[in-house]
Amino acid sequence: MGIDAIIAIGGLVFPSIFDFVKKKFLKPSQDSPEATMSTLATAKPEVLPEYVKAMSEMIAARVKWYNRDVIGNVHAWVATFRASIRPVVICLAVLHIVASWAYEVPLDGGVRAFYVAIISEWFGERLTL
Repeated sequence: MGIDAIIAIGGLVFPSIFDFVKKKFLKPSQDSPEATMSTLATAKPEVLPEYVKAMSEMIAARVKWYNRDVIGNVHAWVATFRASIRPVVICLAVLHIVASWAYEVPLDGGVRAFYVAIISEWFGERLTL
């Protein structure tokens, strides 16, 4: 039971700790589009609309390049199926754990650890500091 508690606490805590460390120690660079817009707004506000237009065109070009091999749209049932995989696996894991407790059938240690890890990690991603 001790390893399950460690896995559960780790899954709940590590995503939040990782986000905190990332925000605290990995500061955004000073050469960002937002920093440039801030400087332009105070120094040369007349060129700010051109800069914003150029940035939006650059983002559109990046999106177009990223989606260069995608043809058409994904069917709604495919998107729904992909979106439902993780919640369904979490629900089945919870049901399997509850059923094993109710019927007093021990789960294999690896299976139980996997279930606890995926459940706690899923809930841990939703917690923020």
